Amino acid sequence: MKLKYFLPLVLFALVFSCSTDDTNDPTQVNEVEDLSLIQTIVNGDQTIELFNKKGMFETGYNAISIRIKDNTTDTYVEDASLSWMPMMQMPSMQHSCPKSAIKKADGKNTVFEGFIIYQMTNMDGSGWSLTLDYRIDNVDYSVTKTIEVMQYKNQNIASFMASDDTRYILALIEPKDPSIAINEMKVGLFKMQNMMTFPVVEGYTITLDPRMPGMGNHSSPNNTDLTFNSTDNFYYGDLSLTMTGYWKLNLKLMNANDDVLKGEDVTEKNEASSLYLELEF
Repeated sequence: MKLKYFLPLVLFALVFSCSTDDTNDPTQVNEVEDLSLIQTIVNGDQTIELFNKKGMFETGYNAISIRIKDNTTDTYVEDASLSWMPMMQMPSMQHSCPKSAIKKADGKNTVFEGFIIYQMTNMDGSGWSLTLDYRIDNVDYSVTKTIEVMQYKNQNIASFMASDDTRYILALIEPKDPSIAINEMKVGLFKMQNMMTFPVVEGYTITLDPRMPGMGNHSSPNNTDLTFNSTDNFYYGDLSLTMTGYWKLNLKLMNANDDVLKGEDVTEKNEASSLYLELEF
C-alpha cells in the first residue's frame, strides 16, 4: 500500500479508537451533573461530597446526595454503608432532627441519598454539625464536621407542642415549584421521642385550608386534606392555587380518632390557624 493511502487509514483508526474509548469509559459519566456541591469533608484517605439542588442547607426538608472519593485511587466508592447524625448545639443542650436512612440512589453507581429536616438554625447559619459513619470493605470510619444551615425565606416547617403533650415537626416537601393549578402537596410529619429520635407519625390526617391574606383572605376550590401514604411514609393532598402571590396554608393536625391536636378552622372571626405553612410564587 502506498504511504499516502496508509497514513489517512492509521489516523482514522486512532480517532475512531479514542472516540469509542471515551464513550464507553464509565469514569466520564457525571452522576451528580444536575446537583450542586454543598460541602466536602476530608477524612483521611476519603473525601465525602454532599450535594443537593441548591448547593446549600436550609431549614426544612433537605434532600441530600453523597459521594465518597478514595483519595489514594482518585475514584468514587460504589459499595458502602452509611448513617448520619445531625446535631444542633444550644447554649444549655443539644438535639438532633428528623432524618432518613441513607441508601444507594436508584440507577447510580457512586451516589447515596437521604434527607434531613432542620427545624431551626441561628441567624448566621451556625449551630449545626453533621456526623457521618460509614463502612467500606469491612472497615468502619467516622467524621464530624460543622455545617451551615440557612433560614428559609418562608415558613416551610413547623415545630410545635400539641394537645397530647407531644412535640411534632411538620415539614413541607412539595410543591417545590408551585403553579396556578391543583398541585400535589407533600409533607413529612414526625414526633420528638427524645432529643435524638424523631420517628414518623402514621395514620393521622392534616386538614388544609389555603388562604391569601393580602387578597381578602380568600381560599381556593378543590383542595383535599393530607393523608398518610405507607409507601414512602409521607402525607399527600391536593393544593389548589388560583393566582400567584403569598399563600398561608392553614392546617389542623388530627389523630386517628379525629381529635384535633393542633390548629383551628379559619372563620370570619379567626383569620388563620395557629398551625400553618407558607408558599410564595
